[in-house]
Amino acid sequence: MSDTQNKTHSMLILPGDGIGPEVMEEVKRVITWMEENRGLKFDISEDHVGGRAYDEYGVPLADKTLQKAKEVGAVMFGAVGGSKWDGVDYDKRPEAGLLTLRKELNLFANLRPALCFEPLVDASSLKPELVSGLDIMIVRELTGGVYFGEPRGIEELSNGQRRGVNTQVYETYEIHRIGHVAFDLARKRRGHVTSSEKANVMESGLLWREEMEIIARDYPDVEYQNMLADNCGMQLVRAPKQFDVIVTDNLFGDMLSDVAAMLTGSLGMLPSASLGEVGKGALYEPVHGSAPDIAGKGIANPLATILSFAMALRYTYDCGDEATLIEDAVNEVLKDGIRTADIQQEGKTLVSTSEMGDHILAALTKLNK
Repeated sequence: MSDTQNKTHSMLILPGDGIGPEVMEEVKRVITWMEENRGLKFDISEDHVGGRAYDEYGVPLADKTLQKAKEVGAVMFGAVGGSKWDGVDYDKRPEAGLLTLRKELNLFANLRPALCFEPLVDASSLKPELVSGLDIMIVRELTGGVYFGEPRGIEELSNGQRRGVNTQVYETYEIHRIGHVAFDLARKRRGHVTSSEKANVMESGLLWREEMEIIARDYPDVEYQNMLADNCGMQLVRAPKQFDVIVTDNLFGDMLSDVAAMLTGSLGMLPSASLGEVGKGALYEPVHGSAPDIAGKGIANPLATILSFAMALRYTYDCGDEATLIEDAVNEVLKDGIRTADIQQEGKTLVSTSEMGDHILAALTKLNK
């Protein structure tokens, strides 16, 4: 028996709001399958986050929940937010729970793969030849930049006007640590890094470019280029397969990763990982958000959350074979024409959230023989 099979893997599950609990139920089923069929052992705890936590605890992330998140190997996160909590204080909004987790766990590297499964090539808004075989990894700096910079806030001015202020700030160490993550990943992929910023109009972007060029010298085997963020967005929809790894700051990473996500056909297909220092915390979540308009209807796509669990197996628990098994199972199910509403195509079989989970478990069993 391997070391990973002997080890008990600790995990905190935070389903959150909207469709979060529904899609997370399918992950729990995959975890049980892994325990029963692959010999993996998990120590699972569960709690609330976001709007549900506000309803239960009066805050979007309780201290006890944060402490548990710091103690486990990884956090599986569903989604947060919804109109129900639009009127709460800004610092208690559901999204603040996620931001606090990222900050307190020092999860500075957000990995957002944009992978187009071949059976879904026709679901993309781009021509099939542009997205067939698409495999991009966006590495987004997650704990710095304009979302956390000071000063910030909304001010009342003496002339009766109001002014909103946010500050874009980066220090050398923040750029270097995210840069090394990107270059190390590129070495395991196709050996190409694109760094994206706005060095032409922002001093923080100029610093980012200068420091990334310094890092690139340590990786002579990796091809490197700079690209302005607006051009990068354009190139993603013009010729996306030119990219391998894109490394960028918090703000541009937020936008560019959503652009890349839609190239694949649906946000409901895309996982993500937020990583800190090795062995010191990780959070895995689907990209799609809470989708409150379809919550409770049983039609949400659980594949992004299941694939996020696959990323946890690969990057936190060192169970690469099991991660690949899940990815292969997803591809098999899609090849068989099984679709949830977000990826439905003419002539394909429309299934519910739990039925998609049934098909994934069946494919895992078939591939595991």
